[in-house]
This record gives sequence, C-alpha cells and structure tokens, in this order.
Amino acid sequence: MISLKTVIEKINLEPISAIEQVNRPVAGGYASDLLSCAMRGAKKDFLWVTLQSHVNVVAVASLLNLAGVIITEGNRPAPEIVTQAEKEKVILLLSAKDTFSIVGQLTALGITGG
Repeated sequence: MISLKTVIEKINLEPISAIEQVNRPVAGGYASDLLSCAMRGAKKDFLWVTLQSHVNVVAVASLLNLAGVIITEGNRPAPEIVTQAEKEKVILLLSAKDTFSIVGQLTALGITGG
C-alpha cells in the first residue's frame, strides 16, 4: 500500500490542511463530484478526487475517514473550509490538473478503485 506522502510527492499535490496526517496509507481511490456517489463509493483510506471545494466535502471525507481529498482544476476552498478540515483532520490536496489527469496518475501509481 502506498503512503499519502508518496502520492503527494509523485503527482505534485499541494496539501493545505491536516498536513501532519500525510503518513497514512492510501487503500484506493474514487472520483466523483456528487456527494451522494462519493458516500456510496469511497471507502476508508481512499483518496477522493473531485472539483468540489465546499464544506460538505469535508463532512463526507471525515465521515468516511478518507485518506484525503484531491480538489482539481485549480479550485481552492475558502479559508473557513480549510479551518473546518483542520478541525476534522481532513487532508485537502490541491491540483491545477483536471480530474481525468489526476485519476490517470493515481492509477499509474497502482491506486485502484473499489
């Protein structure tokens, strides 16, 4: 199993919250912009790839105990959302790349879906 820290380094992600948690394992990945789909498809220790950056993303990630959330296409959450992510120890990671490209890079690292 690959560590989140390795993923961050290999695909050049910008961590913006709960940085002290980056040594956790990544068990798989899930990509969706619909919260209901993420709640059904993502699992504990998965990375969730989405272009959404609102507070409900943090809530879902916390509820599912995800390894982290990769927010794509240059979207950046508001400061209060980052603060909430810190409180809930949710790792938010940013990328300017689109979701399709990030999923391809995760797959190349051996991270698969559930």
